[in-house]
Amino acid sequence: MIRLTIADGIAEVVLDAPYRLNAVDTQALDDLSAAYDDAAAGVREGTVRALILRGEGRAFCAGRNLGTVEPGNDDAFAFLDTTLTPLLRRMADFPAPTFAAAQGACLGVGLGLLIATDVVYVAENAKIGSPFANLGLVLDSGGHWLFMERLGAHRALDLIYTGDLMSGTEAVTGGLFSRAVPADELLEFTRGKAARAANGPRQAHVASKQLINRIRDERLGLWDAISGENDAQAVLAASDDYREGLEAFREKRAPRFGA
Repeated sequence: MIRLTIADGIAEVVLDAPYRLNAVDTQALDDLSAAYDDAAAGVREGTVRALILRGEGRAFCAGRNLGTVEPGNDDAFAFLDTTLTPLLRRMADFPAPTFAAAQGACLGVGLGLLIATDVVYVAENAKIGSPFANLGLVLDSGGHWLFMERLGAHRALDLIYTGDLMSGTEAVTGGLFSRAVPADELLEFTRGKAARAANGPRQAHVASKQLINRIRDERLGLWDAISGENDAQAVLAASDDYREGLEAFREKRAPRFGA
C-alpha cells in the first residue's frame, strides 16, 4: 500500500489504500519506513532533493487500521513506541525538505505523519482532529503536543473531549499547518512548491530545518537561536552553493545549485 517514485529530484511517497481511507497497520508503517530509507539513499546519491508525502483517494490517512485489532490482545504500546515513533523521527530527520498534501481524513497516525513533515498543505475541506474519545483512548502520534503548542490548553482539550473535527481552513487559521488549498488544486500546488525547494540550496534548507527543530525541542531563546544561525552561516559560507549563489547574484541570473 506504499508507493515510492523518484523523478526530477523529487521523491513522492504515496499511501495507496484508498478503500480503507489509507488507514495503516504495522506492515504499512514498516513499508513507509523503507520508502523513506530508499528516498534518503537517493538524497545521498544526488537523485532526491525534496520529498512529497500524500494519500491516494479521498483521504490522506484515517489513522490506524482497527479492522483486525482485538482489544484484549492489542499491544498498543509496541505499535506506537516500537514501530510508529521511530518512523516519525526518521521522517522528521529526512535530509532534505519534505512536503505533505493532505485531503479528507487526517486522524490519529495520519495526523502524526503530518506533524513529522516539514511543510503541510491541506485541502480546505480536510478533517483534522481527535476522535479517540469514542474509542476510550488518548490522542497519540504527537497530537497533544501539536494542539497544545498551537491552540492552547482550552482549545486542545475542547477538541479532545468533544471529538469535533476541524476543516483544513480552520486548522491553518489556528496555526497547525502551512496553507489551505482547494482540494482539486492541492496536489499540483504541493508539487510546485516541492519543485521549487528541490531546485534550491539543499544544505541551507537542511541547516534551517535543523535549527527550527532545535528551537522547538530545546526551547532556544533569541540569542541562542542567533548563535545557531551564525554557526550555520559559517559552514555554508564555505560551500559550493554559496559560491554559485553569489556568482548568480552578480551575473543577474538564476542560481544552479548542486547536491
